[in-house]
Amino acid sequence: RSECDLKLLYWRDVRSSGLLFGCSLFLLLSLLSCSIISVLSYSTLALLSVTVSFRTYRGVLQAVQKSDEGHPFKQYLEKDVALSKDVVQRHSDAVLSRIDGVLKELRRLFLVEDLIDSLKFAVFLWVLTYVGAWFNGLTLLILGLIGAFSGPVVYEKHQVMGHGCEKTCSVLLSVLCNVHVSLVLLKRT
Repeated sequence: RSECDLKLLYWRDVRSSGLLFGCSLFLLLSLLSCSIISVLSYSTLALLSVTVSFRTYRGVLQAVQKSDEGHPFKQYLEKDVALSKDVVQRHSDAVLSRIDGVLKELRRLFLVEDLIDSLKFAVFLWVLTYVGAWFNGLTLLILGLIGAFSGPVVYEKHQVMGHGCEKTCSVLLSVLCNVHVSLVLLKRT
């Protein structure tokens, strides 16, 4: 993760984190009641209404004060928004390598290259059927978003209290290691 992502999740810049969290949560909650097309249409219409109102306000203000400040969004209109071929190529290469990795792993799992891994994947999918029966996908996204923005801060503030969990975590880790060793031994036999 980049340093910027962590700053947002740890609320180092409260304004940026709050804006991102609020907009993301609003978008997800809106998707619970409306289609994505409606949410995008209403959101862009609201943004356009704000910019047109601000432009009109500044135009009237300039006319009353008889000033010539120019277009209020001039600095943004002059910025170059074109994507360079290098940036597009770099990101498309990264996405393509991720997709290739996922496809290779899915091929390996579905064509049962390793029986144990395919059975683990089957159990994972079976558990997901129960999760899907309990929660809507958007509900999980909302819970994940809230957890991503609140979890790091809660951990950072209360990590001194969390040292009691180290023993529990070490026991769980040793159990998981023993299970993994047992699975490896079963696989060899």
